[in-house]
Amino acid sequence: MQAVAPTEPAFCSARHALAVRVFSGLLVCSVLSGCVAETSGGFGGEQSREQALADYLQLASAYLGNGDLRNARRHLDNAERLNPNSSEAAAIWGLLYSREGETRLAEEQFRRALRLDSQNSQARNNYAAFLFAEARYQEAYEQLQEVVRDTTYPQRPQAFENLGVAALRLERVEEAEAAFQRALELDPTSWRASLELTGINLDQGKILQARQYYRNYDVLMQRRQREKDARGLWQGARLEAALGNEHNVYEYGALLEADFSTSPEYQLYLQLLDTLEDD
Repeated sequence: MQAVAPTEPAFCSARHALAVRVFSGLLVCSVLSGCVAETSGGFGGEQSREQALADYLQLASAYLGNGDLRNARRHLDNAERLNPNSSEAAAIWGLLYSREGETRLAEEQFRRALRLDSQNSQARNNYAAFLFAEARYQEAYEQLQEVVRDTTYPQRPQAFENLGVAALRLERVEEAEAAFQRALELDPTSWRASLELTGINLDQGKILQARQYYRNYDVLMQRRQREKDARGLWQGARLEAALGNEHNVYEYGALLEADFSTSPEYQLYLQLLDTLEDD
């Protein structure tokens, strides 16, 4: 993200420049749990059309998720033969066209999906991601506001994360903070929300609150057995600098240099070093 208040030092606004990386569900299908076996004979006649449609859509989503656009298209064609007015099928077409770079066709399909079923929150979330990728941030924000109102949407915590990212892009920090906090309330394992709240609190000078959120992020990453990415390391360096722990700042910097030396976060870290040396 690049929206930066003019009075802020560059290294204090990294979340604006980089939050796009945490936009959950960015043009990614939500694949149903389980597995569908594909056979050359097609679906048996004893299956209902509804089940056959669901199976074709699941296969299309799985193939799309694996980058196999040809087979994704084949199963979408099968699904549309069963139900030409399927909102779910139209939404997956939108994702497929997005993957192919056909932005006009993608938007047509996302809009069609929502015309067919205005309550299809998965389609609306993916449409919002499409709009965000097209730099249409206000429109994305408005779509996400609709998504988070759906209390039955299984990915509602991620939708709140997305809303927070869009709010940051629009420089609506209070709204972003509220969205990330809501994401954590709904899903205490949301490491993205914890990391973003670390940055927001650092920008506001709330060092102790930032430390609490970063500790939560650190614990969550350990539980997931995941290494910190460049953003996580950068926020750690910022926090340690704010706490006056220069040795720890350099440790984070060494990790950034070793694994992410070409990243924007490493450049921001170098700027941070300059400020420490000036002090």
